[in-house]
Amino acid sequence: MHTTGYLENADQMMERIKKGAFLTVLADGKVNTMTIGWATIGYIWQRPVFMIAVRDSRHTFSLLEKTDNFTVTVPAPNTFHDAVMTCGTKSGRDIDKFKECGLQQKAAQLVQSPIIDIPGNHYECRIVYKSAMDSTFLDADMEKLYPKKDYHTLYFGEILACYAIL
Repeated sequence: MHTTGYLENADQMMERIKKGAFLTVLADGKVNTMTIGWATIGYIWQRPVFMIAVRDSRHTFSLLEKTDNFTVTVPAPNTFHDAVMTCGTKSGRDIDKFKECGLQQKAAQLVQSPIIDIPGNHYECRIVYKSAMDSTFLDADMEKLYPKKDYHTLYFGEILACYAIL
């Protein structure tokens, strides 16, 4: 396992993720990346885990449903703001986000999905559990986050590798 410092820096990493990180998935020969701002890094089932939340309306959702892995690239602080915005507001069904944003892919070390080749922190994850949200169990105060009732599917990825590229 290549996970140096994956939990020790989780609070700092979560602050950076709130500003936007890239979730990248390869399935059926297609690669897509999207911006995430909601995630959790922790330890469950005797392993380090990165939990992501993806709405089923997202193009990345259809790819995640066809694979067992994903990567998350957290850009170095104060970098790639425009790419984060584009990848969070435009769909990979309509544009090539890599070309549009000038992003390059790089082979991951342990999973099939690539990382984004930029300075920052990179997580390579294998999906160990997923669950579609059931609004029956959602705190009523959280419903305001879902005015269209477009709930997330939660993907728990075992962190197989975590490293920084400077």
